[in-house]
Parts: sequence; structure tokens; C-alpha cells
Amino acid sequence: MIKTTDTAKQSLPLDTIMSGDCIEAMNSLPANSVDLVFADPPYNLQLRGDLHRPDNSKVDAVDNDWDQFSSFAAYDKFSREWLAAARRILKPNGALWVIGSYHNIFRVGVALQDAGYWILNDVIWRKANPMPNFRGKRFTNAHETMIWAGKSDSSKYTFNYEALKELNEGIQMRSDWVLPICNGGERLKNEKGEKAHPTQKPESLLHRVLLASTNPGDVILDPFFGTGTTGAVAKKLGRHFIGIEREVAYREVAQKRIDNTRKYDADSLRVTTAKRAEPRVPFGNLVERGMLNPGEELYSLNGRHRAKVRADGTLIAHDARGSIHQVGAALEGAPSCNGWTYWSYKRDGKKIPIDMLRQQIRAEMQA
Repeated sequence: MIKTTDTAKQSLPLDTIMSGDCIEAMNSLPANSVDLVFADPPYNLQLRGDLHRPDNSKVDAVDNDWDQFSSFAAYDKFSREWLAAARRILKPNGALWVIGSYHNIFRVGVALQDAGYWILNDVIWRKANPMPNFRGKRFTNAHETMIWAGKSDSSKYTFNYEALKELNEGIQMRSDWVLPICNGGERLKNEKGEKAHPTQKPESLLHRVLLASTNPGDVILDPFFGTGTTGAVAKKLGRHFIGIEREVAYREVAQKRIDNTRKYDADSLRVTTAKRAEPRVPFGNLVERGMLNPGEELYSLNGRHRAKVRADGTLIAHDARGSIHQVGAALEGAPSCNGWTYWSYKRDGKKIPIDMLRQQIRAEMQA
């Protein structure tokens, strides 16, 4: 399977915007070739008449042809078809994000479950600065919903948990995200000074999505590319993108935007990973490489115990013999012990945690 997906990646139109119908475009791509799909489909808003502010000025609402469907049945058919096309091109461990409002997200959710996707989370994007409800007949619509789903219930999807935790100042990232809507200098305008796209998403939203669920070099496909927010953020973060957009005006704006976007340097793209995801380094490697020598003594960081290093990477202390973990546990009378954080060695009279040597080897492995 890996060989197939690698070959498929080479034939993908990476970092380009495809034109035409999104379903036809996806069906033209190799199966099992894309790491992530981010979809911002038409919401089928079902607007009835013009909307005005209290001063009687007209609100620039979404009334484009691409958001118009003749019936719920027509919208459901469209949803099933693009979701099926997206699932075919996702790698076995790929995932999908789809965003919507109350007008469509529940219908899309049913369609994606019927198609075989496995829902991982629904995430609420709570808008820090939402547009008010001018008619005063409903609550202010202050959020949109995103569904994050694996290709199947067995998908080993990417989730950069530690990176998201660091992004949130050391606290586990919740499923409600408070981020502003796209406005100010980020809002793209056309030649007339009007919004280039009525539903342009903020880059902060895509930054969090891609940081959470992709890695540098991954391929992200956006079947409703619009003005290219997904592509711009993907390029900055060192990911590849494939955009699909049928409207010429949107493609032109998106291409210009992406051409003016610069990728962050390699060091900046590295993110915090979970300890279990880091390369495994056996303690014996330190002995093999001469970083610690047979016969050298290790000292517990609490100052109570010492042990001698043996040539095979085990320790001996009194009657205790075994790994750095086993000997530490025996000396402390504990059921378990993390030897990497328990033991230290001496250099120039100073105690240095042996974990510093492990981190040195890991840095060399990842260079």
C-alpha cells in the first residue's frame, strides 16, 4: 500500500489549483493519494429576501448561484457524491474536515457517516466578532461547526496533540475554538473594492486545523478552494495542497494570494511531539558510543543510590541487576521507575541527567 501511495503522490498536481467541477476533478486523481481533505462546501443558506441593517443599508449576504439548490434532496445528492469522491482519494489513514452552519452541517454529517467515515470530533468555531442578527428574531449566529472524521474506524489518523497543547499555553486544546472572522487586512477584495469571496475563512482557523492533523510534506486537498485560504496556510506550513475551484474569479484571486505567500523555514515548522512518538534510544547505545563507559558509576538524582554500568548496557547495584529502569525500581522499592529521569552521571564534579545523552542521540537521528 505504501508503494502505491508514494507512486500516486508523484502523479498528483501538487500545489496547483484545478478548474471545473470538484467531483469530476477528484475522480480524476489517483486513489489513496491524499492525506487530508478540508472542505468548505456550499451551505445552501435558503435565504428569503434581502437582509437590511437598522440604518436600512443592505447586508452583503451569500446569494451566489453556487450556493443555490432546488431542494434538500438535491443538496443531499451533491453531498453524497463529493464525500464519496473525497473518500476514494484519501489514504487509508487519511482524514477529512468539513465546515458548515446549521443550514447544512447536520445533513452533511449524516451523509459522511453513511459513506463510511468515522467521526472523531465536532469542533465549534465560536466567532469572536460575529455579525449581529439584524432582524432581532433569532439568536446571534455566533458559531460554525466543523466535523473531523477519519476515512474509517480503523484509520490511524494524525493528531499532533502536544503541538495543540503548546498552542494553548500548556492546556489540552478543547473542541470549542474562539477565533475572529476574516476581516480587516486579511479580507481579500476584488478590483471594485468588494469582497472577493463572501465566505472567506480566516487563516487562524486553517492554521489550527493543519497543525493539528497534518505533518510537513503531507498533501491537503480542498475541493471548494475559493480564494485559497487552505493553500496559503498549507504553503506557509510546508504542506502540499491541491485546490479545486470552478469559478474563474476565485481562482485568479487565490493564485495571486498563494504566489505572494512564503513558506516558513524548516526549524520553524518543527512542532512539539509526544514522548512516545520520539525515536527509541536503548541505554546500551550510550555505552556502545562511549558516552558512558563500563565500570562508570551512575547516581540517583535524589542522592540516595548509585550503580555501576556494565558492558551490555545493564546496571549493577548491591544485589540488583538489570536495566536502568529495573535497578532504579529495586533500589527505591517501587513497582516501576523511569531510569532516564532517575539516573545521572558525573562530569567535572557535576551531576548530569543521563536523559541529556539520549536527547543528543535523538537530535542526531532527526537532523
